[in-house]
Amino acid sequence: MAVQPTTKTARQARIRAFLGNNSVKSQAELLALLKDDGLEVTQATLSRDLVEIGAVRIRDNSGQLIYAVRQEGGDRSPKTAITQEVLDARLAKICAEQLVTAEASGNIVVLRTPPGAANLLALAIDHSQMPSILGCIAGDDTIMVTTRDVDGGAEVAARFLQLAEPH
Repeated sequence: MAVQPTTKTARQARIRAFLGNNSVKSQAELLALLKDDGLEVTQATLSRDLVEIGAVRIRDNSGQLIYAVRQEGGDRSPKTAITQEVLDARLAKICAEQLVTAEASGNIVVLRTPPGAANLLALAIDHSQMPSILGCIAGDDTIMVTTRDVDGGAEVAARFLQLAEPH
């Protein structure tokens, strides 16, 4: 279970995550989701947070109004419309184009990219929602990936190398 701070930034990140992974139709529904997650906020605070993160109401595929937050590239469609298959294909494409090496030590994987490409690959890793990955940190041309399993680095490094292979 993740330990989450109660800062404004952390709260807004949780709101973005809920909006990206759920079809939230109202602020009351979002308040209930936050409360179930252990975070109680007032309706006024939630309303301000929604404005600050740029949440808007859009029509989903069934025509219902739901909250959504702008994704990268300016897309306002909710994240739920992006399938795991699409995320995996995007990660594979970026790995094929940008991954130079992948090495593991215990639960740490170090990925190397050309200069300036590490953030692009790290973002794709973060969005891929790989359950074996706890998180990653990117520099200019290096990414450090931490796996959940103490000895999971070798398997994850092999997975990245497999994704980088042309198909």
